[in-house]
Amino acid sequence: MTVHLHERGLFTWTEWAEALSGELHKPGRAEDGSDYFDCWVAALSSILVDRGVADAETITALQQSWQRAAEATPHGRPITLHNDPQR
Repeated sequence: MTVHLHERGLFTWTEWAEALSGELHKPGRAEDGSDYFDCWVAALSSILVDRGVADAETITALQQSWQRAAEATPHGRPITLHNDPQR
């Protein structure tokens, strides 16, 4: 998704690198890099909010919906938002 949004011109690769680096170097981040994916998501979410593509509440609601869908999906089956029991 990040590469696609970059290719569509939402942000430059330099802007992306700065956003990701900013997240990776925030106080409290895992020294072993185990929260790298969380940093990636936070950086992309920040860019989407800053550019007015989505608001933070919508992003959080979608993250929670995907989590519920993943937890409700039987092993080996595709995870879709339709699997979210609250949708």
